[in-house]
Amino acid sequence: MPNTPRWHAKGEWFDVCKCSIPCPCTFAQTPTEGDCEGILAWHIDEGRYGDVDLAGLSVVGLASFTGNIWAGAKTQMAMYVDRRANDSQRGAIQAIWGGQAGGWMGGFAELIEEVRGVEFTAIDFEVADDLSSWRVEIPGILLGEAQALTGPTTPAGARVQTHNPPGAEVGPGQIATWGVATTDRAEGFGFRWDRSGKSSKHFPFDWSGPDAV
Repeated sequence: MPNTPRWHAKGEWFDVCKCSIPCPCTFAQTPTEGDCEGILAWHIDEGRYGDVDLAGLSVVGLASFTGNIWAGAKTQMAMYVDRRANDSQRGAIQAIWGGQAGGWMGGFAELIEEVRGVEFTAIDFEVADDLSSWRVEIPGILLGEAQALTGPTTPAGARVQTHNPPGAEVGPGQIATWGVATTDRAEGFGFRWDRSGKSSKHFPFDWSGPDAV
């Protein structure tokens, strides 16, 4: 990709899905019920695509697939991009998330069999500083909310985490913080569901283009 500028994007990602806790996909296994669907949400805390500043922008996906995504299962997805992005930022985000810019998303995009549509819209993305909760909303389309997983033997304020999971959706070497989806509701581009009590996890992400330094 000789015409791709150097780029870097660092931020936070989480999902809410139909799998039981913990989602087997993060362990490179087949989903709990053999198929999975859910909301995927990214927020860029800092990033640049060449001279284009990407900090503060969010991207959300609705997705479904059958089988083990790490063993060849193909995904159907719809994408929602922060409408605050200007034309240059929109182009940069589409290049990264579409895989054309390389890096981690260059490989992840190969798992996408069908993109049902792309829409530019308002996105409300929130993650508590102590990772006690996370939330994303696109009014009239989707709402994903989760509380950090806890239990009778979890120390107060501690997070249930997995280091170096073998199927981390944001790339290798990251830490999953597990949660319980309190709301997982969506209707858009042919996707539709409404449930709660299933799996959720939060990951940081840190990506660069292939020639970035």
